[in-house]
Amino acid sequence: MKLVKPWIAILASFMLIVGCSNNSNDASNDSENNTGDQVTVTFASWALGTEEDQNLERLMIAEFEEKYPNIKVEIDESISTDDWNNSLSSAASANAMPDVFMVSQVPTGLANDWLLDITEMSEADEDFAKIPQVVRDSATYNDAVYAIPSAQHFLGYFVNKDLYNQANLDVPEYGFSIDEFTEAVRSLTNVNSGVVGLNHPFSIVDWYPSAVNETIGWFTFSDEEYHLDSNEFISGINLTNNIATNGYAYDNLTDDQKANFNGEHAGEVFASGGIGLNWDGTWAVENYAANLDFDWDFVGTPGGRTVIVNDFMGISKSTQHPEEAFLFAKWMSFGKEGYLKRLDVAVETDKAVNNLPVTQDQEVLDAFFEIQDVPGLRTAYDNLENGIVEPVKTVPGFVQSRWEAPTGIAIGDEPNANVSALIDASIRGEIKIEDYVSQINELANQKYQEGKEAIGQ
Repeated sequence: MKLVKPWIAILASFMLIVGCSNNSNDASNDSENNTGDQVTVTFASWALGTEEDQNLERLMIAEFEEKYPNIKVEIDESISTDDWNNSLSSAASANAMPDVFMVSQVPTGLANDWLLDITEMSEADEDFAKIPQVVRDSATYNDAVYAIPSAQHFLGYFVNKDLYNQANLDVPEYGFSIDEFTEAVRSLTNVNSGVVGLNHPFSIVDWYPSAVNETIGWFTFSDEEYHLDSNEFISGINLTNNIATNGYAYDNLTDDQKANFNGEHAGEVFASGGIGLNWDGTWAVENYAANLDFDWDFVGTPGGRTVIVNDFMGISKSTQHPEEAFLFAKWMSFGKEGYLKRLDVAVETDKAVNNLPVTQDQEVLDAFFEIQDVPGLRTAYDNLENGIVEPVKTVPGFVQSRWEAPTGIAIGDEPNANVSALIDASIRGEIKIEDYVSQINELANQKYQEGKEAIGQ
């Protein structure tokens, strides 16, 4: 897929859309925010680049200041992108928190008492209501909203359509079944010819349970608990093992087998046309559009449930300007007018739009797909009502539950392997996951409860 940039038509349509979007609510906001005293809102983000770069985020700040001349946005350079959470902790200790800031993990912000309860402002905002329900729920704790979804991506598979067509095989499409996925991976693989079905199989463990059971979420998390002792999780491990041990995924091949491929790693092999289904996030779309020489599409995960990954902004609990901070955060993230302006500026300056729209507003989606011509992404938006959120940034204790918690089980030379190492050993066939699922399920739920306690839930 290639990006379509019908410059004149797009600019004209954006001018019309933005003009029409100045409804009574926007006019009210303009009145409220352009007639008051001068206000400064401080902002910290890891996505700003340098002042010399003048990337899209900085250009959007300038557009905000032009629209709201009584609000100046000051970038807080003291928050280090190399040590984000510790920098925020230092700022909090010094009573110098930025008014608006990116949040690496929402539970961390809650545990440190950094985040303002924005429930009242979000409930009164029409644009906030257009954020997918599952995303709004992910930022809600004890019925209160504490974070603003500031960027959106989808996780899933990208398909090399040419590779399947050349092999006279059915091209996987969004919503394909588990059986179709397995067949697509198996039937395409010809290692001696430098072709393999997958880049790697390890994400199957996370998405498989939700693909075969709509009541289960990512890594089996749903209804406030994990279900790692379920048949769905065990089946996902076994499928992953089958793909890994039968040579259907590039990362699991031997060095001698990899010598048949054109590339030093899976990313290069996919780009050179040697991988049929490549697991990645939609942050890669711009790169693919610019650099891939074959016909490709986004096909998500088997079963068609859209897997959503968000970045989040927080508003400081100590801010003196909560309404202005919320207005600015809205402009930079979920707001209709702000996102349309983002697309407008991106077209005018020929800059990449790396974030999908957080909103489900139809005008915004239509404008976005005018310049981002990837059919599978449109289908993914059509399936958001049944979507799931990858919980790394929102579920308390998830990093411990999924990867880091020690299990007390010896794996190889490791006397106390963590959850991730135990799962990897089961994928390699060194242990039977059935022997350990009760133990790791109890451990995962324990770490979740500890995470909840840390944020007062």
